Amino acid sequence: MNTEKTVKGLRIAAASVLAALAFVVFDSIRERIAEVGDSAPNFKITTTSGKSISPADFGGRLLVLNFWASWCPPCKEETPSMNQMAQALGPKGIVVLGISVDENQAAYQRFLASERVAFETALDATAEISANYGTFKYPETYVIGRGGKVLRKYIGPRDWSSPELMKDLESLL
Repeated sequence: MNTEKTVKGLRIAAASVLAALAFVVFDSIRERIAEVGDSAPNFKITTTSGKSISPADFGGRLLVLNFWASWCPPCKEETPSMNQMAQALGPKGIVVLGISVDENQAAYQRFLASERVAFETALDATAEISANYGTFKYPETYVIGRGGKVLRKYIGPRDWSSPELMKDLESLL
């Protein structure tokens, strides 16, 4: 009788260990996706101007983090309005950082020149940073607040200079 209890206890313990192991394996292979309300994944990158930056370097300002690529027509479409928004709201405390996932440095540089990008940019050819955010469609933009939380997430192009969107961004300051 005592042996039956021991065997039953061992089976329960083994099932519990297997369930915990399955959870750990599932959690480690599950794709991470940053959503509104989440803490923004941290990163460190060197910008085209040579500055090494991370979200902590923005000094409590609102960060508009835009993932893009030179081969992405919607990215090209939204760049002029993002330039306008960056210039209009920069003095009010909004910082725009565009991170390109281009693998080709020359294509990246051509895009910056042809589109006259007026905000800080960086090249992440391995797409490691965008992967940490769960980004795989471009453009994708995260608005990150002073406390490091994702306040807004936009998938696809936007008219960043529209009065509604600019007013919404200003309301987050």
